[in-house]
Amino acid sequence: MSAGRRTSVRAATRALAVVLWLGAGVGLAHADDLLAVLAQARAADPQFAGAATALALQDERVAQARAGLLPQWSLQASERRSAATDVSGAAPVRELGSHISQVLIDLGQWQSLSAAQTDASAEAARARAAEQALCARVARAYLERLSAEAALSNVLANEAAFEQQVVQAQARFAAGLGAAVDVDQARTFHALAQGASEAARQLVADAGEALAQLTGQRPVVLKPLVAELPALLPQPADVDAWVAQALAANPQLQAQRLSLQASGQRVSAAGSAHLPTLSAVFDSARRSGSGLSVTGEAPRANTLSLTLTVPLLAGGATESSRRVAVLQRDQAAQSLEATRRELLRDTRAQYQAVQSGVTTLASSRAAVNAARKALESTRTGQVLGTRSMTDLLLAIQNLSTAQSALDQARHRYVLAKLLLLQAAGSLGPAEMAAANQLLGDS
Repeated sequence: MSAGRRTSVRAATRALAVVLWLGAGVGLAHADDLLAVLAQARAADPQFAGAATALALQDERVAQARAGLLPQWSLQASERRSAATDVSGAAPVRELGSHISQVLIDLGQWQSLSAAQTDASAEAARARAAEQALCARVARAYLERLSAEAALSNVLANEAAFEQQVVQAQARFAAGLGAAVDVDQARTFHALAQGASEAARQLVADAGEALAQLTGQRPVVLKPLVAELPALLPQPADVDAWVAQALAANPQLQAQRLSLQASGQRVSAAGSAHLPTLSAVFDSARRSGSGLSVTGEAPRANTLSLTLTVPLLAGGATESSRRVAVLQRDQAAQSLEATRRELLRDTRAQYQAVQSGVTTLASSRAAVNAARKALESTRTGQVLGTRSMTDLLLAIQNLSTAQSALDQARHRYVLAKLLLLQAAGSLGPAEMAAANQLLGDS
């Protein structure tokens, strides 16, 4: 078998091994797209589930805060004995009482209920933010897995090309047409490529674990981006318009605003603890037993009353609670400002990333085309004796570097578009479906 034939067989065998390795034992005909992975993550991601739990928990806090303003009813049963006037001994009196109360005026409880309801609205905004964050995390993990796989495919192709050069250099040296230094150079490049291949395998494995962390499943074959990826500037093409939309629609920022509002309501509730409260109370009692003749109590008694409570002294606890509420409000205001500034920076950064991505994609495509032509010319020049082995090895390396830069730019561009939508508060199923249209066949 000729050296060229042996190289082709090795390359074909390596390519098959890579496909099987990336498939991780999954049927090669099956490939998940972005929406399939998102559905898996929606059903299995603990962070997303935690946001739903937090919302349900806050709803229960609202129910608890409302309960204090609704009627309260309790029953009491008792038995007592009174000294008898005859030899029969102590006479029993059995009593069944009912106590019903209804708050009429309690500004503190009303303010606490308002704060709990506002917190529920804030938690609902956080749930929307968690859904958008899930979309962004899935997109990032998906595209990083694709990027790692593209890098592995590229370095393996590079390794195969250098291996072929080793074989050819050895053949030329054996025939007296080449120098030993050419063999050593080819082996050096080949050995470096082998190291890069191992590192790329580790990156693919780690990217797969990142997907498994979201979906709870071992990663399968993923659909890659289409070859001719459209590169469009953000619309509207005005960063200030994107910033304005982010400030108005970002759910995380909305949640922080609502939390600040709730903190203000809790300050009012704490201050209202100094104010009087008014309640209506209805007490009823039914008594039985031989002791009634001794005590002279009526078998039935009903009492309707109004209770006015005026707080006078609580050892400083009321004023301390108000100060705590004020500090918590200040803390919420500081958190809101920090979130706002971070959102401004992130929105502008993602807008610039999309803009830069369009330019980078164009330049990377041009670099790949130029590197491919340069490699073809170098191969021809080596045959004619005008180019050295070093020139050829460097040309192969340049093409690999250019192709890797293009692959990375493609995945970064798509991710930047989705992250810009997340910052603007408009990343949802429709936007994920649009990104899914950028995937081709595996």
